[in-house]
Amino acid sequence: MPGPRLPTRAALVAVVAVLVAVNLLDNRFARSWILLTAVVASAALVALLFWAGGDRAELGLGRNTVADGLRWAVALTGIVAAVYLCGALLPVTRGLFADQRTDALSGPQVAFKALVAVPVGTVLLEEIAFRGVLFALLRRLRTATTAAVLSSVLFGLWHILPSLDLDEDKPTLGAVFGHSVTGAVLVDVGAVLFTAVAGCLLCWLRDRSGSLLAPMALHWAVNALGYTVGFLLR
Repeated sequence: MPGPRLPTRAALVAVVAVLVAVNLLDNRFARSWILLTAVVASAALVALLFWAGGDRAELGLGRNTVADGLRWAVALTGIVAAVYLCGALLPVTRGLFADQRTDALSGPQVAFKALVAVPVGTVLLEEIAFRGVLFALLRRLRTATTAAVLSSVLFGLWHILPSLDLDEDKPTLGAVFGHSVTGAVLVDVGAVLFTAVAGCLLCWLRDRSGSLLAPMALHWAVNALGYTVGFLLR
């Protein structure tokens, strides 16, 4: 017989605890293990949802939504590619693709980042965590809109540590806000707010499409194609 079901609120607390630990590991203590950490943490989060009585459909990976999710994925990837192409061709927006994190990378390294590091180390974990498990658990207790907002606020806070050096990594941001402590704080706050808003959009895609594949595709396209275009333009 199956064991006792984990209460939804207890599952939420456990999920947040796992994410805090992973955030510290990825950004302070074990950065080189980020891919392994992402896979293990994703499995742990899914296990917590299932322990709390969830299933693949609640996670956003039900079999009956795969086709719709793939259609959304193809369309969203095409839209991002078109927007990036326009941005790369226009002199006024071309500088936005400059990123010192990829300046020293070779072609194979950028390919690894786009095809492995981003989909596994970033998209897999963040989408399962924030648009999959957290969104599913919060929807049990609140409306879909409230669940999306709460999940997205946590998604924004998740980016505090990764964005601390963003003013140095992105020359355009450094030029606008400066390289002082105040400028770094403003950039970090802006990154948190931006990712929180982006999280709301990704939650809407998850709810509208019925599939986690839609926000996964958009998330991957924005990050991976951004790195790729930045490499091609340097």
